Amino acid sequence: MLHGREGELRAVDGLLGQARTGASGVLLIRGEPGIGKSSLLEHAEAAAEGFTVLRGAGVESEAELPYAGLHLLLLPVLHLVDELPAVQATALRAALGMVQGPGEDRFLVGVAALSLLAEAAGAGPLLCLVDDMQWLDKASADALLFAARRLRAEGVAMVLAGREEFAPAGLPELPLSGLAGAAAAALLDERVPGLSAQVRERVLAEAGGNPLGLIELPATADHTPFPLGPLPLTRRLQDAFSDKGAGLPEQARTLLLVASAEDTGELALILRAARAFGVHEDALEPCERAGLVRVEGTRLVFGHPLARSAVYQAAGFARRCAVHRALAEVGDQERRVWHLAAAATEPDERLAADLESSAEGFRARTGHAAAAAALERAAALTPDEADSTRRLAAAAEAAIDSGQFDRGRQLAERAATRSTDPLLTARMAMIRADVDFERGALEAACATLMTASQAVAATDPAPARTMLLLVIRNSWYAGDPAQAEEAAARLDRLPRLEDPRRPASAMARGMSALLAGRPARAMPLLREVVEGGRQVRHDLHGLRNNAAQVALLVGDHEAALDIARTLAEECAARGMIGWLPHVNLVQAAAELHLGRHLDAAATAAAGEAIAGQTGQSHLEAQLCGVRAWLSAAAGRERECREMAARAGGRPYGAAWAQWALGLLDLGLGRYDQALDRLDQVVTHQAAAVADLVEAAVRLGTPERAARSLAWLEEWTAAAGRPWAVALIERCHALLSNDEERFARAVAADERPFDRARTQLLYGEWLRRERRKHDARTPLREAADAFDRLGAGPWAERARGELRATGETLTRDPGVELLGRLTSQELQVVRLAAKGATNKEIAAQLFLSPRTVGHHLYKAYPKLGVTTRTELAALTLS
Repeated sequence: MLHGREGELRAVDGLLGQARTGASGVLLIRGEPGIGKSSLLEHAEAAAEGFTVLRGAGVESEAELPYAGLHLLLLPVLHLVDELPAVQATALRAALGMVQGPGEDRFLVGVAALSLLAEAAGAGPLLCLVDDMQWLDKASADALLFAARRLRAEGVAMVLAGREEFAPAGLPELPLSGLAGAAAAALLDERVPGLSAQVRERVLAEAGGNPLGLIELPATADHTPFPLGPLPLTRRLQDAFSDKGAGLPEQARTLLLVASAEDTGELALILRAARAFGVHEDALEPCERAGLVRVEGTRLVFGHPLARSAVYQAAGFARRCAVHRALAEVGDQERRVWHLAAAATEPDERLAADLESSAEGFRARTGHAAAAAALERAAALTPDEADSTRRLAAAAEAAIDSGQFDRGRQLAERAATRSTDPLLTARMAMIRADVDFERGALEAACATLMTASQAVAATDPAPARTMLLLVIRNSWYAGDPAQAEEAAARLDRLPRLEDPRRPASAMARGMSALLAGRPARAMPLLREVVEGGRQVRHDLHGLRNNAAQVALLVGDHEAALDIARTLAEECAARGMIGWLPHVNLVQAAAELHLGRHLDAAATAAAGEAIAGQTGQSHLEAQLCGVRAWLSAAAGRERECREMAARAGGRPYGAAWAQWALGLLDLGLGRYDQALDRLDQVVTHQAAAVADLVEAAVRLGTPERAARSLAWLEEWTAAAGRPWAVALIERCHALLSNDEERFARAVAADERPFDRARTQLLYGEWLRRERRKHDARTPLREAADAFDRLGAGPWAERARGELRATGETLTRDPGVELLGRLTSQELQVVRLAAKGATNKEIAAQLFLSPRTVGHHLYKAYPKLGVTTRTELAALTLS
């Protein structure tokens, strides 16, 4: 019986009930050691009648071995791997060491795990239980959490348990605190009846409601003097576990120590190593009798993780080293190296080289955290200073690849202080600058890169060129044209050995000129970058993504969308999940500018979710900014403000956030607030100038937009984009009440949202001129376009103007057909309409096939269809 956990039991039972209906869900149970997390997992397993149950657990000493935890969890269902999309199956097999293969995107393994869980749930609901998440190896944890956040309709219930320090974002949590007085007393009386009043009171006071403390402390309370003050709970429990094993025979204690040092828990392996100390199999019986361990199949499992920790820590260093050496003699090559490294007490080049080789294998399986640990230990064991520094630098890079930014920066700083190699020092400088960039410390990042580029320029211009381009990128976000100009000038002084498809100098000079407000100089240079990117196919993702981003800056939204779509298809085909947020940002921004708001919303939402899950915070901020703008256009004020707050908290999303809030204020008639906000972003977004002019005219202060409009005219003359010409015409029409310019603006702009905005302004002007009949056509067309785009406030404004002309417009229910779908449903139905199977859609959108089926099930009635054939007949653009 679980005393005092009624609410928690209801939450777990509710999750199981949900899975029985075919839905999915996840619950993260968090709390201090011994608080009852494992007991709730056991309840879940006992209550899961009719479920397939998978169980796993993190092990402290196993935390650096990539995918060890995931392999253990998925082992019973690995026979279903063949049912996965090919790219997912290959990634999972390679990660788990089932086949040799190149390292895939580490988050693709999470998608594959999700699909495998969904496949395992095909015959009935599935329960996935993982204890001690804080000790799960990082590769397994990343994959499992990625899958957990994407569970939708697979019939999978996932219950994870971890200590308080394990706090991943985006999962429903069930925090556990100590039991209340009555529940604590009931548990103590049930488990340890007959205690004296004095001991009972002491245990209740010292345990602090911790169930494990209530159960374990009575064993030592009778012969331990009262402390002068309270001890930390975890220490008390560790002491309790140590006391529990202290009375065992010597051979039994040795066997426990060997088991505590061997992370696999393989009983045969543990017994073979124990024989080196003269320990035989019968030593296991007293350990089981004491409740410290139990045998589960072929594995030896400690009753509680603290028991393992207590046994290991209670042994002296020399004893632990002897145990690791014994385990090295009986394990496979990979574990042999780990055990020898744990036992090493002096430099050993051969062992260091073996660790480095292991790290290469880990990285091939995307086990970057394990690679970092192996390389750091290898550096410590390397007798040669230069080789040690080289390995430490490699450890820093592996830590960054694993998303451990603080650790990576610390390792990079250590390597840099020891290095005499300018190229290695430059690599470490880029790591430190990347971490500063992620944290928004743009000035510090630029300073590091400028110094390091100067130091390495004479030795090798290639890394110097890369660093100077990064300075220009950072300067763009920081709004620092002087820094960008200096970096561009330095880059121009480097030897020019450029591939024409990689026009680094053109990009540097173009970006710095645009930031300095000289678009006429910038545009020809930046168009070189776009053209270079368009010439490349099937490789150089970074180059093409840069070209797509630059296409946005020069206003060529069609080129940006074309490059981004191609990249997105390649990323999906190759499982390159880490690249997707970069590509999605460009694609969503291009779709937004082209008036494809539903597409942009779906793309941005998908990219933002992945960016958040892969730790790419600067991309997450910008994608939130795009979503904020789309929410503003739709009039969803609360959502807009939430997204803008997430975007504006970092320099990368601030411009998007301010533009979104300015557009929201403009659509709701708050012109003074709109003007203040829009004045902050016009140098980053040419399209925002037209919004600024409209707000200034509405307030009767057109002079406040004069400088920005002059800049837009210069920018437009240099860019030569028809949409920008249309915006110039709209601005001047507003300023001068010139009908011809209104008409030219409408005719020149093919982008639905901006064209409708101009039609609305034109219709308003015509009505004010008492030309009601003439006003109706542009107002009617504007209202229809806004309805199609889901731009509620703007559509309502157009209908209000129509009513003022004496006409009432009835909304066409068919116009909002696609607006009924969620972003994910829209992506799924579009692919399904093209004939893609559920498995093909799952592979492209990084979902499980069952989730795809769920989205189609939900979308069909919204669209009024029942089959894929009917879906193909709809207009889904």
